[in-house]
Amino acid sequence: MNISEKNINRIFNLFLFLIASMMIFRKPCTGLIILFATLNLLFIKKLKFTKKAISIGFIIAIPLLIEILFFWNNDSYFMGIKSIEKSISLLIFPLFILGNYQRVQFYKLLQFYSITTSGIVLFFFIRFIVFYPNMIDKYFLGIDLWEMGYAFSNSMGIHAPALNMHLSFVAIVNLYFIFDAFRQRKSAIIKSANFVIFSLSFFFVLFVNTRIALFNMLIGFVLVFYYEVIRKYKFKKVVGISAVGLVLLGSLFLLFLQKNPYMKEKYSSVTFAYMDKVGKLDAIKNPEIKVFNSFVTRVSIWKSAWELSLKNLPFGVGASDGKSELFKYYEQTNQHFLAKYEFPTHNQFLDFLLKYGFLGPMVVFLYVFTIGYLGFDIKNAIIIAFFFIFFTSNLTDDFLLRFDGIAFSGFWFSIFGSYWLQEKTIVYKEKLIL
Repeated sequence: MNISEKNINRIFNLFLFLIASMMIFRKPCTGLIILFATLNLLFIKKLKFTKKAISIGFIIAIPLLIEILFFWNNDSYFMGIKSIEKSISLLIFPLFILGNYQRVQFYKLLQFYSITTSGIVLFFFIRFIVFYPNMIDKYFLGIDLWEMGYAFSNSMGIHAPALNMHLSFVAIVNLYFIFDAFRQRKSAIIKSANFVIFSLSFFFVLFVNTRIALFNMLIGFVLVFYYEVIRKYKFKKVVGISAVGLVLLGSLFLLFLQKNPYMKEKYSSVTFAYMDKVGKLDAIKNPEIKVFNSFVTRVSIWKSAWELSLKNLPFGVGASDGKSELFKYYEQTNQHFLAKYEFPTHNQFLDFLLKYGFLGPMVVFLYVFTIGYLGFDIKNAIIIAFFFIFFTSNLTDDFLLRFDGIAFSGFWFSIFGSYWLQEKTIVYKEKLIL
């Protein structure tokens, strides 16, 4: 097929833009990933791998590789194959993105992704207002505020913590482009547009209102501010920008807090209630109402997963059997509330310990912390913020079990790896010139 390099670059980056923007929708994104892989197979001779690219690609694929390695440990081979199928993107992305790393337009991709995702979520927010007016009425009346974010996420067909993991990253990227617009002295119209988009993404994280995502977003803001302001401007300018930023963010936050007083309760008494009932949730009257989303429930799950993992060392229970074995253990230990709602591990390190034994947590550690290494090595705030988001999210959830965590991390890990390779190539060429 005779297509110019320029057109191949355009088609390649168009697919990256589309996949990134559709990442919160499983079926459309899966279709795009299949088309992306098919397209790249047509140009497979164009792939170029360095030793560093192969090393990064191996680490990205390692959650898939450990599933294949421990395939023999599944009780059902059919379910084992189904489990492997969910992780195929961890082979597709490093193969075809790192193999074309020189084509990746890092900052253009980020900007398109953050703007488009903010626009898509705005569309669904307007749709939510139109089609779920009863929920909006309850919101303004202060009734059942705890369910608002989950209802909105469900209307989009995605789990609230997963949606907010995406949105916190989008908000961080949008903040970066505000600073970038000022640094490049862009027009007032562009600066204003960047601020409006950022404000929307910040509001959406507050609206969905999951604790870890809000925490991650704020840490991400600090990282972007440190790398893009403190390290690049003089002290007086840093103080001025800090004051303006705190006033604007504080105003948005206080405005939201006035309309959602439950937030204060959620982040204090609700979160850490009944901590003396770890492993004994059935002793609480109406646990569905009182501790469904509380920290004590997470700790009770972790306690059970840890105990069951220790009983199945050194190789674990198998990739396809982790959930079912954990649910059985709830029943065996008379934890009927956990058994009724079939809570998964809610911790990726424990989940892999349960499935694969000793090797499992090491795989998660290598996968997640390599993202951090890439960011710290080239001092890139966006990559470091993503690492922090994905690391902390997997301490309280298990996103390498779900498409919205597997594809999300595998895609951006491959993009970050490509940008890291580009930066290393530039440094290498500069050294040769010197």
